[in-house]
Amino acid sequence: MNGEKMMYNVFKEIPETAWQIMDLSEKPTTLILDNPRNVAPNIIAEDKTLGIRLVKEPFCFKLMERMRKPLVSTSANISGMFTPKSFKEIAPEIIKGVDYVVNLHHEKICDKPSTIIKLTLDNQVKIIRK
Repeated sequence: MNGEKMMYNVFKEIPETAWQIMDLSEKPTTLILDNPRNVAPNIIAEDKTLGIRLVKEPFCFKLMERMRKPLVSTSANISGMFTPKSFKEIAPEIIKGVDYVVNLHHEKICDKPSTIIKLTLDNQVKIIRK
């Protein structure tokens, strides 16, 4: 997602803790929040949650701004396989299976995966991945 307006379009209620975590995070952080709306039903988890991340990268930010919709993504690996740290490590079958690959950041290396934190509307916090 690219900002507060988009967040409130998808979530009617957002815990204050979510904003604090996003403001203080020093690395990419995925938040799992309760009761999403206005999104495709097949991206909502069985427990009625959705993982989101606010982007700062200019290309993705502008793309969402023009679409007026959040981007949906999955990890760039086959379930159970290693997580690629760069574009070069993505399995060829993944690249062949997509409609389009943006020619951007192909040399970038991501040493650590994002932090994942689950926040509930009743103020429970669960660290899924540091």
